[in-house]
Amino acid sequence: MTTAPDLAPAAPEAAAWSAALHAEVQQFYAHQMQLLDLAEAQGWADTFTEDATFAVPTLHEPVRGRAALVAATTRSHAELAAAGQRHRHFLGMLDVRPRPDGVVDVRSYAIVYVSDIGGASRVHRVCVCEDVLVRDADGGLKVSARTVTRDDLA
Repeated sequence: MTTAPDLAPAAPEAAAWSAALHAEVQQFYAHQMQLLDLAEAQGWADTFTEDATFAVPTLHEPVRGRAALVAATTRSHAELAAAGQRHRHFLGMLDVRPRPDGVVDVRSYAIVYVSDIGGASRVHRVCVCEDVLVRDADGGLKVSARTVTRDDLA
């Protein structure tokens, strides 16, 4: 999903299922970001497929697979704790685009807030998040690929 999304409105007959899918995706992200912010590394990693990729501008190469996601998240939370800080992630402006094969492309804006424990909060980063979501065997959503970019950087 590196090209600009098609922003044409959905056809009226697609509106009902589109609203249900949008609500499901929004709930998925609310749960996923809560797990991340509560330092539930394994639970958060379980919202990704076993072979998922996670690319962010702060890393030289994408993180690949759940075990690596757990390790990276655990390390990040330890660094934040040592610095006396806490992060809170907010995903909004979700553009949910289902494919005919059931895969769902989602583009959103991610705002990361940093709070000094016992102190002030501030915006840490504003990013664009592009996900590829797939269904697991139970019908739930999983991230198979996540690409986070900073479109405000040169």
